[in-house]
Amino acid sequence: MTMSALAQPTRLRVTMTLASEFPKGLPVGELAARVDTPQNTMSGHLAILSRAGLVATRRIGRIVEYRAEPGSLRSLAEFLLANAPEES
Repeated sequence: MTMSALAQPTRLRVTMTLASEFPKGLPVGELAARVDTPQNTMSGHLAILSRAGLVATRRIGRIVEYRAEPGSLRSLAEFLLANAPEES
């Protein structure tokens, strides 16, 4: 599910944005603005990324903040490197 979650360009940008902000997270509104995506569609993207284990949520009062899950991202990077073709 991880790879398919990142196959969509907006979700890949969201993941990269959150990874660059780690260890802190971003509120949904700010994240939507940074990746130039309407906030009402951002929740669907974030739900898919959350189910894939790539992002985690934290509620701070009325604000929902998302952050990257480093263990999942590390596992993904290790998988990609292990399966990358050898250099010529």
